[in-house]
Amino acid sequence: MAQVTVTIDDKAYRMACEEGQQDHLAYLAGELDRYVRYLKGEFGEIGDLRLTVMAGITVIDEMTEIKRRMASLESELETLRGRGDTPHDGAGRADPQLVEALSELSGQIEGITSKLTGVPAQTQP
Repeated sequence: MAQVTVTIDDKAYRMACEEGQQDHLAYLAGELDRYVRYLKGEFGEIGDLRLTVMAGITVIDEMTEIKRRMASLESELETLRGRGDTPHDGAGRADPQLVEALSELSGQIEGITSKLTGVPAQTQP
């Protein structure tokens, strides 16, 4: 196990992680620090534990919204793909650039969700 020291709200925390994950852990700690500092600026000195809980809830709220958007985009993408498979005079066909953009956006959202949850993103065929 590798060791890394991260700083959140001017406090150092020594943490263990898998070898090679030190930079990723430092990045995640930096993001959490950003949330804690923002909340501290909004609410003042309300206690470390309360700030940490509020930051965690804020992160989970954002992650939930990202998952909701991703599900909506995936549904829209499937609808567009379905339209592209049926012969029409062109009016019902999916724009290939739009389909590609939505697919790329969906992948980016999955990557963000994976980073926030620590759960690997699902791969689409």
